[in-house]
Amino acid sequence: MLRHPGQAMTVEDVELDPPMRGEVLVRVAAAGVCHSDLRYANGELGQGYWPIVLGHEGAGIVEAVGADVAHVAPGDRVVFCFVPACRACRYCVAGKPNLCEVVAEHGAQGMLMDGTSRLRLLDGTTLKHGLRTACFAERAVVAAGGAVPIPPELPLWQAALLGCSVVTGIGAVRNVAQVRRGQSVAVIGCGGVGLQVVAGARLAGADPIVAVDRVPGKLGLARAQGATHVVDAAAEPDLAGVVRRLTDGGVDHAFEVVGRPETIELAWDVLRPGGSAVVVGLVPEGVKATLPAIELLSDKSLRGTYYGSGDPAAEIPELAALAVTGGLDLATVVTHVDGLEGVEEALDRLRRGEGARTVLLVDADLAGYPGAGTGVADPSARSFP
Repeated sequence: MLRHPGQAMTVEDVELDPPMRGEVLVRVAAAGVCHSDLRYANGELGQGYWPIVLGHEGAGIVEAVGADVAHVAPGDRVVFCFVPACRACRYCVAGKPNLCEVVAEHGAQGMLMDGTSRLRLLDGTTLKHGLRTACFAERAVVAAGGAVPIPPELPLWQAALLGCSVVTGIGAVRNVAQVRRGQSVAVIGCGGVGLQVVAGARLAGADPIVAVDRVPGKLGLARAQGATHVVDAAAEPDLAGVVRRLTDGGVDHAFEVVGRPETIELAWDVLRPGGSAVVVGLVPEGVKATLPAIELLSDKSLRGTYYGSGDPAAEIPELAALAVTGGLDLATVVTHVDGLEGVEEALDRLRRGEGARTVLLVDADLAGYPGAGTGVADPSARSFP
C-alpha cells in the first residue's frame, strides 16, 4: 500500500470486507507492475488517491461471490479487468464500455462501483482501491465485471498480463489504428505495453514494424515479438529521420507508448502524409505536447486511447485463447519476477527504464511459475539488465 506519493510502498496487514451484491472475492496469484502504478506512486495523476492499495494487472482464483453474480463461481480462474463497465450509461450503450461513466466517477475516488471501499487500515481508515482492483495484495474484492474467466491451460503468472498491457497494446492496434496487412508501423517505447503493441502489429500483418527504445534488451524483446527493424534511441541523434528512411518516407501508424511530450512529438514526426499517431502512454497530469499545426494539411492525425478503446471484458478471453494456442508469447516479456515485497524495486526499475514487465508472485504455487514449490524458483533467473 501507498500512504502518500513519493514515499516507499509498504507491505501491511489491512482489513478486507467480503464481497457485496455484484462483487467477487479473488485470491490473487500474480500481479504485473505497470507504468500506471508508477504514475500513482509518483503522484503524477492528481490529488486525493491516498492511502491506496495499488495494482490493477493481475490474475487469481475466485474464492467467493456476492449476490447476483452468475458468470463466475468459487474455483474459477480469472483475470482482472479494471473497467467493469456498467453496460447502461451513454458510453456503454454507444459501444464504448472502456469510457463507462460509472467507472470513471467512482474510480476517480478510488472506490468500487457503488462508490464505497472494501479496504481499510486496522485503525478503521478507509483505503482506496487502485484502479478499482487493488491487486498488490493476497486478496482483492472487485466488481463482478472486473473478474473475467480464462481457460485453465494458461498459467496465472502469464495470464496476469492480459488485464492491462495485452488488452491495452493490442487494442490500440486493432480498435484505434485498425492496422491492415502490409501497412507500416512504428512503436516508440518497448516496455510492457509497447511490446504488446508490437505483437498486435505482427498479428495484424503490418510490415515493416519499427521498434524504438533506449534499452538494447528491450529492442531484442521487440524483435522476438515481431519487429522487423529496431532503432536504439540512445545512439541515434535523428530518430525521426532514421525511421522515415527505414519506411520509405514515414509510417502509416505510429504508437507512442512512453507518455512524454518528446515521444508524442516523435510519433507525429515519423508519420507519412495521411498517417495516424496513437498515444498509448499515460501522460502525467498537466503535461502538454506541441505539434506543427501546418502539418494537419497533410491529413495526419493524432489519436488517444484508453484501455484498448474496445470492450476489454469481451476481448480478454479471446486474447487468453490466443496465448494458449501460441499466437501470443506472454512469458518472454516478463523480465523480472519477485514476491509482493519486491514492488518498490519494480517501481524503481520503471523509473530507470529497465526491463519490460515485472510480475509479482503473490502466490507462486497458484501462479504456476516454473519451479514454484520445488525450492528452485529463482526470480533473478528471469531478470535482465
